Amino acid sequence: MLQFDIDVKTGIRLREVTLNDAPMIYRAIADHRDYLKTWLPFVANLSEQDEMDFLSQVLSFPEEERNFTFVIECRGEFCGLVGFVNSDFVNHRTEIGYWLLPEYQRQGIMTRSVRTLCRWAVEARLMHRIQIRCAVENYSSNAIPRRLGFRLEGTERDGELMFSGEYVDTNVYSILDSEIISWSGKNI
Repeated sequence: MLQFDIDVKTGIRLREVTLNDAPMIYRAIADHRDYLKTWLPFVANLSEQDEMDFLSQVLSFPEEERNFTFVIECRGEFCGLVGFVNSDFVNHRTEIGYWLLPEYQRQGIMTRSVRTLCRWAVEARLMHRIQIRCAVENYSSNAIPRRLGFRLEGTERDGELMFSGEYVDTNVYSILDSEIISWSGKNI
């Protein structure tokens, strides 16, 4: 059984979501809905039941097929989510998605969390390739893969439909297991 509950750095902890997290996650989204919906259009009309359904769906998969989603806690407080989507276990590739509440941004929390998950994906899940997709104009989100040494592979035209009803281009970044292994000893 894969267990994931780790201190990323003093005061920063990742742990797999549980169904009991649904009310907490929903409240955080509801309190920051106007901010979050800019880049996360699904939050615009999200209900607590929708969050519960999402977590139930994620957790319903057997561990070997699961796209793990993790709560990020900073000094014991919920500050965001990070996890895997669109995993392809046959070809050993996955994608990481993330969001962080505004008051926790620009502190290195998400960069450290993504770095930790990349290592875990390679070591525990034997992933060869990890991808991150970000709206071109979401500069904060794009900074994370760049900081970690992901390679920009290209831009997907009209890759995502925003809450505004407009499509935006998305940058596609990737990193390979050999590049992640080379991080040993490096402070990122």
